[in-house]
Amino acid sequence: MTKSDELLNRSVPKTSKKEKMMKVLGVSGSPRKDKSTDRLVQEVLGAVGVEAEFVSLAGKSIGPCIACLGCVKDNVCKVHDDMEQLRQQIVEADAYVIGAANYFSMLNGLSHCFLERFYQFRHQEGKAVAGKLGVAVGIGGSSGDLVVENIKTFFQYNQIECVGAVSAQGAASCFICGYGETCKAGAIYRFFGPGTKITPEIIPDLSKQPVKLEEARAIGRKLGVRLKSFAAAT
Repeated sequence: MTKSDELLNRSVPKTSKKEKMMKVLGVSGSPRKDKSTDRLVQEVLGAVGVEAEFVSLAGKSIGPCIACLGCVKDNVCKVHDDMEQLRQQIVEADAYVIGAANYFSMLNGLSHCFLERFYQFRHQEGKAVAGKLGVAVGIGGSSGDLVVENIKTFFQYNQIECVGAVSAQGAASCFICGYGETCKAGAIYRFFGPGTKITPEIIPDLSKQPVKLEEARAIGRKLGVRLKSFAAAT
């Protein structure tokens, strides 16, 4: 069993027959599978205590909104790509944990395209996502804070209540590109100075950030409490 499976298979309390089963959809928009963005989203999901599903967008083809307005009448996007397969999961979820990586001080393009396509849910006071809960997760070479703010903005436009956010440091591609020790434009030179050698000790990793991991779990528990209160009231 992988670490991802362990996180998502943590025991979920049984609900009464009268109580609605709540569901959380976690999405990592990083194109780098099984890296820091995936892991931090999974840490949140592993603590929610309700049914949770994780989706990585790595390898998926999801383009931007093309402003064709084909979704206006029925709130269904008419662009044919991998977003079609995710639509039902988005609609069925009661909450979202959205994670993205920091590219050029903003969320990465794949994540941006995914969130742009939420435009299909907004027309004629559509309620497919409005009123649901969300958690923003950001990863960056120095910080994921800017990414978190980007995701919060998308939540706001879609009337998704952000109940929490967590950001952490991840390893920039410069650590594995092959030129990180000599490139003066890269993260190694900028963060550590000239002549720095890449060693395991300087490579950012979530395992070295226990405070951030606990922060993610705390937010997951908070989200779970909110969802369980919704379920009890339904």
